[in-house]
Amino acid sequence: MNKKIIAATVLALALAGCKTSPTGRTQIALYSEQQMDKMGVASFEQMKQEQAIERNADTNRYVKCIADALIAQLPAQYAQQQWEVIVFKEPSANAFALPGGKIGVHTGLLDVAKNQHQLAAVMGHEVGHVIAEHANERVSQNSLLQLGLQAGNAALEMGNVQYRNAIMQGLGLGAQYGITLPFSRAHESEADVIGLDLMAKAGFKPEGAVELWQNMEKAGGERPMEFLSTHPSPQNRIAMLQSKMAQANTLAANAKRQGRNPSCQ
Repeated sequence: MNKKIIAATVLALALAGCKTSPTGRTQIALYSEQQMDKMGVASFEQMKQEQAIERNADTNRYVKCIADALIAQLPAQYAQQQWEVIVFKEPSANAFALPGGKIGVHTGLLDVAKNQHQLAAVMGHEVGHVIAEHANERVSQNSLLQLGLQAGNAALEMGNVQYRNAIMQGLGLGAQYGITLPFSRAHESEADVIGLDLMAKAGFKPEGAVELWQNMEKAGGERPMEFLSTHPSPQNRIAMLQSKMAQANTLAANAKRQGRNPSCQ
């Protein structure tokens, strides 16, 4: 009887939390924006305490310039947020964005993303995760898999060490805490599409996305880089991006006509 009650509860929660992503995909998102923002802000604050921050003014100005151009093209509810952009002294070629208006870029990414267009592709992709509510979806899935909202409720309090790894996994930060549970390939592909459109609307060259993944593939060598190990293969990623390039170039041309021409150096 208890199992039936639990199953019915889980099903009811799943149905109640059904939403549609920006690309039209059905997803489960059980938590409010406020709850997810709280989780994102708390995690980001902890990272700032635990990880070295790049203080070079030119580097920070460059990354923030790209972030500002992308943020200006977000849907109103996100564009109006007060975004915080931090460059972390970390050799891995990675970046991330969290609910609550937080963006982190590793210095190692600047060695692979050779120009503003390539870096905009990665940052647009990461912000795409946020506006598609992928963190909400992952945390919701974790909660449902644990038969109810007990784990999720504990996670929101950010005070129970037992659930710390689940929270980090839900936010897509598992690799940085010794746990690997990345966004699914569906999330990654969706973020690629959103990010490509976003960078194009901001006036960056869409071809930079393809060039970036070509660089990533070269940098990985025979052994995949950590950032690539659980993501779609660079070849598949490049092929998908190329299939969307005509539409992205149209968006970029419109951006140029409207005076959006970023010059971040």
